[in-house]
Amino acid sequence: MADMSPMWRGGSGRASAGPLAGLGPPVLAQASRVVRKGSVVTPPLIAVLNGPNLNMLGVREPEKYGTATLDDVEALCAEVADELGFAIDFRQTNSEGELVTWVQECRGRAAGIIMNPAGYTTTSIATMDALLAVGVPVIEVHITNIHRREEFRHHSFISKAATGVICGLGVEGYALAIRAMAGLIAQDEEA
Repeated sequence: MADMSPMWRGGSGRASAGPLAGLGPPVLAQASRVVRKGSVVTPPLIAVLNGPNLNMLGVREPEKYGTATLDDVEALCAEVADELGFAIDFRQTNSEGELVTWVQECRGRAAGIIMNPAGYTTTSIATMDALLAVGVPVIEVHITNIHRREEFRHHSFISKAATGVICGLGVEGYALAIRAMAGLIAQDEEA
């Protein structure tokens, strides 16, 4: 059986066991919005999953994607999530199979998924199917406005599984996605 503990992407770009490692699937408490496992109290988890070539942010086509690095995006996400009382599991991969596995691992563990599928936006039915199966809200994020780019980028398989889509607002779109996800999770808790 695969290790289901969160992996935290550090500044080195490597994944490492994070502060939630070994806790297993979280249980969201309705009233307090915290995750309880034994006597450990941790905030609800939002998975922030990034697809291929996003590890090249800051150097790849800065005229389109800006100069912020993926480490900058991770810091932004961590800051906003902390402000709202959430934890994040921030990951990036260039492998479609690994991305699908990460999505599947979110079932019963994450309260929501924010995904920038990058190059898999227009090609990955497998990622779409995994997102549809996991049973949590999904927000799709793109740094650029994919609808103002080449025609082949206009269709997103991921959008079929997404609760919402944010595109064209640069890396700030990630912060907006975390704020929107916090609202979606709060709505789910009230229901």
